[in-house]
Amino acid sequence: MTGDFIRVKCPDCANEQITFRKAASKVVCSVCGAALVVPKGGIGEIKGEILEVVG
Repeated sequence: MTGDFIRVKCPDCANEQITFRKAASKVVCSVCGAALVVPKGGIGEIKGEILEVVG
């Protein structure tokens, strides 16, 4: 299935991170700890800017 991974820009520190868009648990920025993806029972709520859809 394509498009399951996305590159997200952190809204707080501008760090770019690749994450699973259907995350089962909260995904946080590896630099500052801000929430990037919050699970919502399917596609998560993306808190940062989506820069790219990766494979």
